[in-house]
Amino acid sequence: MKKVSFSVLFILLSVGLFAGLPVGQNAPLLELSGDDGGRVDDTAWSSNELVGKVWVVVHADPDESETNNAATEALKAEDYPKDVYGSVALINMAATWKPNFAINLILAGKQEDYPSTVYVRDNDNMVGKIWGLADDSNNIAVFDPTGKVIFSVDGQLSDNDIKKMIALINAEIELLRNPPPPVDEVDETMESEESMEETEATE
Repeated sequence: MKKVSFSVLFILLSVGLFAGLPVGQNAPLLELSGDDGGRVDDTAWSSNELVGKVWVVVHADPDESETNNAATEALKAEDYPKDVYGSVALINMAATWKPNFAINLILAGKQEDYPSTVYVRDNDNMVGKIWGLADDSNNIAVFDPTGKVIFSVDGQLSDNDIKKMIALINAEIELLRNPPPPVDEVDETMESEESMEETEATE
């Protein structure tokens, strides 16, 4: 009985630990530099950079690079403008048997081929430790322009997940393109309309 209970507890804890980033919240600060990793040009990278536009972040074990091909192809097909959309690939270097020098060569080539995507090495799975994303996997998260998580899935996205992700990105980009008026302006408009209604009522 104890063995069964322990197994159930382990499964529940595992699900809780690798359930993706909490949607509706800002992710914990993640910084990769020096021995922990960083960009392919050896400069530091910080999650503080995930602001100002919609960001899609892929956290991938190199051995699982094709797991979410359908999702990445759907994103490519949208051809989002770079002023409102950006992407980051966080490569989990600790999750693969492949030598680092080989992966570094591949990443350097990808960075040249896809300059609008930021390729970042995560040498010691800091993403898993700080953000709680699943190891040995391919995970996708989307951040709104304020840095808040609006979508997060560990592992392979379903067709419905992909549709939901694209819809959320489109909605955020629409808000960037056509932001709502400031609250003060809305209040002034409402007051003006109420004043006109009162005037009409007294006439």
